[in-house]
Amino acid sequence: MDTTEQLGGTYFYGGLTNLPPGELFFWIMVDVTAEHFTGAKDVIAAVAVYSGANLLTVPGKFGGATKGTSYASKFSRKMLKDTMLPVKLPTWIHSPTQANPFRIKKIMTMRLATFTGRTIPVIGWIILAADVAQITYESVSRYNLIVRKEDKLW
Repeated sequence: MDTTEQLGGTYFYGGLTNLPPGELFFWIMVDVTAEHFTGAKDVIAAVAVYSGANLLTVPGKFGGATKGTSYASKFSRKMLKDTMLPVKLPTWIHSPTQANPFRIKKIMTMRLATFTGRTIPVIGWIILAADVAQITYESVSRYNLIVRKEDKLW
């Protein structure tokens, strides 16, 4: 979208007419989002997040263990087998409970395969969070360049 004008307290943006400030911001955010997601980086980040979901059933886990395993964990264990690290490193897993479905549990490990399998989705989430922050920043900046002083966000 490229055309921006103001008339009678409303805005025109990219062929859309009579937009109040809130709708203008929405359409700018849609525009910035469409411009942002053009590379393979975001697809890889989504695959990394998905690969970390505990979708595969695993028999023989203990009672307190998180059910299932992920594709990332299964593949890394297959490739890295019993390679050990010299120190324990932290890993994070999604460990939902009825009281808190967003619970994250930190587990220390010396196995390289375990560390890798649990870190791949974390890296995906970091990339996607950075995308959201960048899209938000660019949207607010573009919006503030267009609107009148009283309609600016900050």
